[in-house]
Amino acid sequence: MSAINRQSPTQTPPPSAVVLLSGGLDSTTLLHYLRKDLGVNTVFALSFRYGQKHARELEAARWQARAAGVAEHRFIDVSFFGELTAGRSALTDAAIAIPRLEELDEAARRQPPTYVPNRNMMLLSLAAAYAEARGVADVYYGAQAQDRYGYWDCTPEFLERINALLALNRGTPVVVRAPFMTARKADELRLGLKLGVDYAHTWTCYAGGVQPCGDCPSCEERAAAFREIGIADPLAAVGPDEERDCRGGRP
Repeated sequence: MSAINRQSPTQTPPPSAVVLLSGGLDSTTLLHYLRKDLGVNTVFALSFRYGQKHARELEAARWQARAAGVAEHRFIDVSFFGELTAGRSALTDAAIAIPRLEELDEAARRQPPTYVPNRNMMLLSLAAAYAEARGVADVYYGAQAQDRYGYWDCTPEFLERINALLALNRGTPVVVRAPFMTARKADELRLGLKLGVDYAHTWTCYAGGVQPCGDCPSCEERAAAFREIGIADPLAAVGPDEERDCRGGRP
């Protein structure tokens, strides 16, 4: 767990923070890390409809925001972004199949079909505007080490440069933070379980549906993390009532 930048007992936690909350394993762990480990009293959570193919992850985000006791949880509709990037991403274009991880060759892993053009830059820009308007200095997002195989906007270089851009603010610059950036999913799971995170109410699968597909790159990474720490993924064993909790319509 050394790859996660945990709070020192002598450090003062930030009074407030904005977190991007997708409802997946990474952002959910991050949310509870802010509330329970860093001790941030006032957390504002932002979830985005950016034109993704399903709303399962957003329903999970709603559940987790309530469980963490956030000050405000907002769903922001930027669904036009899916149309704007049509033809490029398997996450937003129904005509593009979601690949299996084993189908991606070395070139595809550098920028896989599941990449959404400039998504993180857009979402972080909106989060920074929201934070600045509320006098919040810190924006957090759940980039982690395993994402770096294909997503340039989850790298230390991206984080450094977006913060350099935000530092041009002549008032009070907002700082983007990614404490899991050098961590692996197994590291996050170990931390989240210590914090009491309920991973049955998260959603990782790119395909949506009632149960995870088990084949997409995100499902495979999640499954590998649970295998590494030696416990079963609770999402694979939920009952019908729990399935309906995350299935509803658009939040």
